[in-house]
Amino acid sequence: MNSKYITQALFESQETLSKFISNPNNIVSIEKAVTSFVTTIKDDGRIMACGNGGSMCDSMHFVEELTGRYRKDRDPICAIPMGDAGHLTCVANDYGFDQIFSRNVQAWGRKGDTLLAISTSGNSQNIINAVKVAKEKEMHVIGLLGKNGGLLKEMVDIPLIVDAMFTDRIQEIHIKLIHIFIEGIERQLYPDHYTE
Repeated sequence: MNSKYITQALFESQETLSKFISNPNNIVSIEKAVTSFVTTIKDDGRIMACGNGGSMCDSMHFVEELTGRYRKDRDPICAIPMGDAGHLTCVANDYGFDQIFSRNVQAWGRKGDTLLAISTSGNSQNIINAVKVAKEKEMHVIGLLGKNGGLLKEMVDIPLIVDAMFTDRIQEIHIKLIHIFIEGIERQLYPDHYTE
């Protein structure tokens, strides 16, 4: 069995992360994203998250870490996922797949809330529509994007773009960023959870 692909995959992931870290603007953008989330929480607002496929799983992972438990016990943080099968199939059937997330934002989003919009292409129409509604509601929008950022790069308030050719490499960095977001939120709201 040829195991070369295993080490190649690991090195590609390492290279993608190193490339992302080497851009100091990315570190600044992560800090800004955490500040947006924390401001929303302190103002008794809601965090919402959406994505397609693996990115939907990442968006739901983000939300469950906030409403559940990350490293230590704490109060749940108000966060809304967009993965309910009943909603998704109802809206897709009645309005079209492009509206599955925007209808949720329209129903639940409020001024000052923060939306995490995840799209590895930056061009997913249902994410674009959700961002449009969020901006109309004066919500803050953070984009976890890939490749060159696509159309969403200019639409979101804080774009975090993983410049990689393959979706899996992009998603590997996205989940790392999601965990950093959660840690950053906890460090500000629950500083006693961290010793440094």
